Amino acid sequence: MTATLTRGVHHIGLTVPDLDQARGFFCGTLGFEEVGGVPDYPSIFVSDGAILLTLWRAADPPTARAFDRCANIGLHHLSLSVADDAALAAAWDAVTAHPEVVVDAPPGSIAPGSTTRHFLVFIPGGIRLEFATPFA
Repeated sequence: MTATLTRGVHHIGLTVPDLDQARGFFCGTLGFEEVGGVPDYPSIFVSDGAILLTLWRAADPPTARAFDRCANIGLHHLSLSVADDAALAAAWDAVTAHPEVVVDAPPGSIAPGSTTRHFLVFIPGGIRLEFATPFA
């Protein structure tokens, strides 16, 4: 067997229409910490201690086209891991309390017969975000 050339995800970059709005969601709602950024780009880096996200502001947010997960090639959604069903419920409560979040799929099994549970939302700025318990 050939050894893999990679060792997991280093970071994920997401383009957002509003950095302050994205910072508020990731840091304020989810408890991420802002760990850097490039003001001239402009971007910020946020982390929950396990994943690093680079949030880039679109060059011209009013004319930027929203990603259509059924028609475009690219990131379909970002899935964040939670420890268990209790953590999933806590994430659901925190995320759905945010006034700009739109629910895509409420908590439920990820697939028929699976014990993995998840939910999906569109966060402020329109990015599709999933929260999921460990794969089983």
